[in-house]
Amino acid sequence: MGLSDLNWDDANLPRSFFESVARFGSKPFLFDKKDGEWVGQDWDSVADKVTRVSALLLEKGIVAGDRVVICSENRAEWAICDLAVMSIGAIVVPAYTTNTEDDHRYILEHSGARFIFASGGMMAARLLLAAKKNTAIKDMVIFQNDASIKGDKSTKVTFFDEALATTAPCADLNERIAAQKADDTCCFIYTSGTGGRPKAVMLTHKSIQSNVDAAAELLDEGDAKTNARFLSLLPLSHSYEHTAGMHLPFQMGSEVWYCESPDQIALNLTEVQPTLMTAVPRLYEVLHDRITRGVKAKGGLSEKLFFKAADLGAKRAKGEKLSLGEAVQDKILDKLVRGKVRARLGGELKFFVSGGAALNPDIGFFFLGLGINILQGYGQTEASPLISANRPGKIRIDTVGPAVAGVEVKIAEDGELLARGACVMKGYWGDEAATANTVKDGWLYTGDIAEIADDGYISITGRKKDIIVNSGGDNIAPSRVEAMLSIEPEIEQAMVDGDKRPWLVGLLVPSAELTAQFAKDKKGLNAAVQNAVDRANSRLSQIEKVRRFILADEPFSTENGQMTPTLKAKRHVLKEVYRDRLDALYPKK
Repeated sequence: MGLSDLNWDDANLPRSFFESVARFGSKPFLFDKKDGEWVGQDWDSVADKVTRVSALLLEKGIVAGDRVVICSENRAEWAICDLAVMSIGAIVVPAYTTNTEDDHRYILEHSGARFIFASGGMMAARLLLAAKKNTAIKDMVIFQNDASIKGDKSTKVTFFDEALATTAPCADLNERIAAQKADDTCCFIYTSGTGGRPKAVMLTHKSIQSNVDAAAELLDEGDAKTNARFLSLLPLSHSYEHTAGMHLPFQMGSEVWYCESPDQIALNLTEVQPTLMTAVPRLYEVLHDRITRGVKAKGGLSEKLFFKAADLGAKRAKGEKLSLGEAVQDKILDKLVRGKVRARLGGELKFFVSGGAALNPDIGFFFLGLGINILQGYGQTEASPLISANRPGKIRIDTVGPAVAGVEVKIAEDGELLARGACVMKGYWGDEAATANTVKDGWLYTGDIAEIADDGYISITGRKKDIIVNSGGDNIAPSRVEAMLSIEPEIEQAMVDGDKRPWLVGLLVPSAELTAQFAKDKKGLNAAVQNAVDRANSRLSQIEKVRRFILADEPFSTENGQMTPTLKAKRHVLKEVYRDRLDALYPKK
């Protein structure tokens, strides 16, 4: 019997966690870096804290069905609180660390939250300001002993360690866990809000468990389940990491190491020596840029050998046959080049997994060419989030692979990808109209335009609402053009526009190195970027070519509201900010 034949009517995430605890007990489990040293906790000690946090929540009056916000960088306490909230039947509401006070205020009010767990510093300060304007929030627990975060009569602030030290384990936790049903909502994951206020996606034990089982089967194909070590980088507030970076490794009995920050990824990879890491394409692009810049700076024979290895490996990954001479070179380069690259990534890595947005195939082939297996998958928060993924034994990196076990897919008449399975959300909290418009007869309408090959491999060709229709009636997927532009070393970020216009224009962010090089030479900067645009255009069809462009005033970021917390450009915001200058790139009527 395969996974697709199973049902998940007895799914219960906290019960599954405690079953893992019974199996692994004193083995190492969760790791954080503190004061420059990695500090680990075993399964038993983590389970003890889960039972104490559960008791703390009950003492504060939190009951089954109540919503509890968690806002923190990735760390052991995040996972402990998530499991504790679920264990008493309450609902986890993750919040992004990049949220503004207004964002937090909206989520607190919209979710009807009654309790908050937060990290410390400005992150906790913003949340506390929002909480003080919400009469339902009486208590907030912070993970850091940060004396600058002061509560008041309306919202009491407690330190995590102090609270646990004075709280006994929950005596009837087993009964509370057993009382939960597979279809009970266990978390709200707020969408990243590319088009306005985010919606709260209601996920259940069943929907997440179906994803966990499908992902575990996938890793089993690649012999990646045994002695797995995860490096957790993507925010746990993202459905991708919440499922694949937490509940999946917890049920696999894996070690989980919490990355310090994206800036420390290179160091943490060598220190942790992970076997698995999940991330969004932007982080692989950054890693690609760092590696290639370092190689080019070294120059000489090393640079030639490196790019020869990448090119031959990519050719092989594309299914093209190597000549006898190339095959010999390829084998030699595996030791001279690829072995060193693997060592820089820790030496034990079995798979990078990419999801959350489209991976530029050139980036994918770059890593595959260097002997680093990268699996591109596809999903949406509304699907818990996994819908499809490349198979370890058959990687076609220019696709998002076939549907995973337990998921059906089909293409609607207008080209939209539809998905059905136990993974589909229960609905949007408080928004029946949006739910009815998104899930019809059990099918999730993804909003993505796709094609499905005869062997089931799916290619995402564009976002339905983002498709540019030029004045000639041609449909253009902006994501493909933007990917071609941003892979050029001179261009850090890109957004293209051209709806109802004769041709495409671009909003481009030059690389920091290029900006510094031409700090006092605007014409030189524009010329260098133009050269990069010309190279990208040479790989694009006539209707996809970018005819003119402007340079952005600053990089797109979460701080300026031009990117979502999952590092996707907010197209509607960028168009609003640069509308006049983009319009000026076209002839006046």
